[in-house]
Amino acid sequence: MPRGRTPQGEHVLSNAERQARHRARQRMQQPPVVVRSRGSTAPPIKSAGRSRPQRWRAAAGELLALQAEYAAWLAALPASLQDSATATAHALQAIVNLDLDELATIEPPRGYGRD
Repeated sequence: MPRGRTPQGEHVLSNAERQARHRARQRMQQPPVVVRSRGSTAPPIKSAGRSRPQRWRAAAGELLALQAEYAAWLAALPASLQDSATATAHALQAIVNLDLDELATIEPPRGYGRD
């Protein structure tokens, strides 16, 4: 005696056809996703209660620390890779050559007594 349901069409569905039918049925049953964008009435995003100058100093410090790590990485590369035209050596050299010291010296303006 045959097991399972009898085919609805003229041939038995393959696994891919059965899966596609299942996914289509699932899409029909789920409610549509509502995406709400932040309009101009939304409050400004503030990071962890810190002021902009504090966030600026933290970001500049993080960039300087990352630059130092990349400089150490470049120094640790074997000489055969430092002089080669590999993308890694070029990217590391470009990061090390950036003058980020000026970022650390910039003091952003304070805003209306809120910062």
